[in-house]
Amino acid sequence: MGAVPLDVADVTAEWLSSVLDRPIAGAEVVARHSGTTGRTRVALTYADRDQEPSSVFVKLAPFEERQRRFVDTVGLGVAEARFYREVAATVPVRVPEVFHAEVDDGGGYVMVLEDLEAAGCRFPSPRDDDIAEVTGRIVDELATLHARFWEGPALDGALAFVQDGYRLAFGGGGPFIQRAIDRFADEMPPAFRRLGELYVAETPRIAELYDAGPRTLAHGDPHLGNLFVDGDRPGFYDWGMVMRRSGMWDVAYVLCNGLPAEVRRANERSWIDRYLAGLAASGVTLDPDTAWQQYRLFAVYAWSSATSTAGVGDRWQRVEYGRAGMEAATTAVDDLDSISLLVSLLA
Repeated sequence: MGAVPLDVADVTAEWLSSVLDRPIAGAEVVARHSGTTGRTRVALTYADRDQEPSSVFVKLAPFEERQRRFVDTVGLGVAEARFYREVAATVPVRVPEVFHAEVDDGGGYVMVLEDLEAAGCRFPSPRDDDIAEVTGRIVDELATLHARFWEGPALDGALAFVQDGYRLAFGGGGPFIQRAIDRFADEMPPAFRRLGELYVAETPRIAELYDAGPRTLAHGDPHLGNLFVDGDRPGFYDWGMVMRRSGMWDVAYVLCNGLPAEVRRANERSWIDRYLAGLAASGVTLDPDTAWQQYRLFAVYAWSSATSTAGVGDRWQRVEYGRAGMEAATTAVDDLDSISLLVSLLA
């Protein structure tokens, strides 16, 4: 099968033939991008006759050395490859088809996945006319995912690896938040500086608050940039932050990290009711008051993740994308009075 590819140049027709078990004559890179992983779309030509897939999406280590060191330290790539290799087939939500996922003994990793663009999937944007309808369906899918693993024994068994590494501190690091305060506080609403200074001062204690149960398998990073729509059904990719958390962790993240404020305000109560109903349909009960308090608290995490991303410029996401998430999440924590809740919980 050969070594795990370290660069796009290593994703050859020979290597793809070995991992896909098909006679591939040509592999043409049609797009490439590097962020928290390296990503490339590859068009395939077969040796004997037309076969499927006609193209694949390959994820491997970031192309830039500094990024590669960061991702290796945090463990994002290994966690995602293990998710696709060991977990993806068991989740009840739409994820990219997995053709190959591998982790080697040295921490190298690679994933060969369905090319969602070639499959006709679309990628939602906050500006879409149907974003409220799509978000409601995302909430439905999260309820289905979370109910499947809710306080289940697999969380401490086959899925225990999702707690490994430093990924859990990815969005909660005080230094990243401080960098964003220094860069953006003067041009942001007062709530931004107030929460930022509290967050930097109390990062370890806030992390303890995040550990609230009940736990399930959470995507961990379901902002719109990590979602797709296949027909009418939303799906989830970029599983590098997969973790054991409260289900409201994901719900707050998708609602507070990027949606237009007017859409969120008009729908968040009904969306949370819809989520609770989805859990109940699968036999899982979550108290509405508990859910609402968790939503307000985990909005702070959505803020910290978006703000950390904006604070490091274009290292993890495009600058404009991180900035938009930060602004949306700042408005959300202000609307939800999450800072007062955080202060009371810390006290």
